[in-house]
Amino acid sequence: MARKSAEKKIGLILRRLKRKYKGEMQTSLSHGSSWELLVATILSAQCTDAQVDRATPRLFKRFPRPRDYIRLRQSQLYPYVGSLGFYRNKSKNIINAAKIVVKNFHSKVPDTMDELLTLPGVGRKTANVVLSNAFGKHYGIAIDTHCITVANRLFLYNTENAEKIERRLMEITPKRDWRNVSHLFIALGRDVCTARRKYCERCVLMDICPSSDAK
Repeated sequence: MARKSAEKKIGLILRRLKRKYKGEMQTSLSHGSSWELLVATILSAQCTDAQVDRATPRLFKRFPRPRDYIRLRQSQLYPYVGSLGFYRNKSKNIINAAKIVVKNFHSKVPDTMDELLTLPGVGRKTANVVLSNAFGKHYGIAIDTHCITVANRLFLYNTENAEKIERRLMEITPKRDWRNVSHLFIALGRDVCTARRKYCERCVLMDICPSSDAK
């Protein structure tokens, strides 16, 4: 799709999604600080936000700051995060990330993409979530599985590669909406455009989506 046409299409898509999901244009991960958001986002890999939100209140009450983690053994986090997938590796990453944050960044979560990517367990998606929601900085677009599904069904890009989809959406989406597009695609994906099944008859994009079964 030509860039001008794609820009016009994404503008229409976002206008409709904003009207439908205006209350969901923020992360649903519960957090009270940038550190808590970082930890919650690391834990959210291969898990739903709801699962993470059930696990983190006890974790954050017991270990609220980066320095609370630096002397922990991995196994000491298991009672708090053991219900989540890949919890052993996530526990290791969180502890090692805390050590770097304390040593290299004076116990403050860094607020640049390059610095965040030095932390274990942090890829572009996690970094984008933290930068956008904790610092109001938009270096890119956080792409999760919902975003991949929605972008492909809308024919915005034909790939399962998250970085390619991110680059394409950054090209055609105004920077002021880089944060919104991720949240809105996730909201649509959770509501009616799930990976397993489409509910096109209830979708606000059914008349403009090339994958719609309800036209």
